[in-house]
Amino acid sequence: MAARARKDTGLFGPGSVTWRVHGEHVMWVAGVRALYLQSLHPRVMRGTFQNSALFDRKKAWARFLRTTEFVSIRTFGTTAQVERAGARVRAIHASLTGYDPDTDETFRLDDPEGLLWVHCGEIDSYVDIARRSGILSNDKDADTYVAESRRAAEVVGIPYSDAPASRADLADYFARMRPRLYACREARQGVLSSFNPPFPLRLAPLRLAVPTLNFLAFCALPRWARRMYGIPTFPTTELTVTLSLRSIQQASALLPRPAIPAQV
Repeated sequence: MAARARKDTGLFGPGSVTWRVHGEHVMWVAGVRALYLQSLHPRVMRGTFQNSALFDRKKAWARFLRTTEFVSIRTFGTTAQVERAGARVRAIHASLTGYDPDTDETFRLDDPEGLLWVHCGEIDSYVDIARRSGILSNDKDADTYVAESRRAAEVVGIPYSDAPASRADLADYFARMRPRLYACREARQGVLSSFNPPFPLRLAPLRLAVPTLNFLAFCALPRWARRMYGIPTFPTTELTVTLSLRSIQQASALLPRPAIPAQV
């Protein structure tokens, strides 16, 4: 069924800022930026490293596709589709644990702090790339996007009131979290591995574009995050990233938009 004929448009709908943002191809850069930012929380990174197929080259591509499918369903799916996808993710998180060598503790992957960190890393990356690429032309729409994302937070088990409602809330959250962050060994390994992803043979030509796009995503991180990875910050970095994002957005404007899941 065509998207415009659907009676149930899920969490957001065609009039939302979220649909506007997530319908743009430059958001792939935001997704990679989110992974680099999320990796700076050592427990989150170690829990992912110890449990996820993303670090098994034979399984990583299928795991990556499942993640992108979840984001697509959460954004564009019907209420029933979102509820099913969310229940699967919550059940997986509830069944897994990780080990933190810093504290010699075992922790659950559905730990509230970890869930909120992953959410904030994702939303901060999406709103930052959307603003800098020109998808969102003003601060009001950017704040609306963050506020709408509280609905997405609930899907993975985060209370609505705990999720940031504006970019100022996001900034305050990261300021509180920064003393607890650093680039652990697994985080550095993940960044290096991302520049040589295990694409299937049919997508091998994408290997040529990945290093450039990933480098752009890395440079789009906040200055403090790049410094945690030990990468120097130059005065021209921010302007260069913004101009590159705007060029990509303009170049990809004529490409087909992502498919919207049909009504079920």
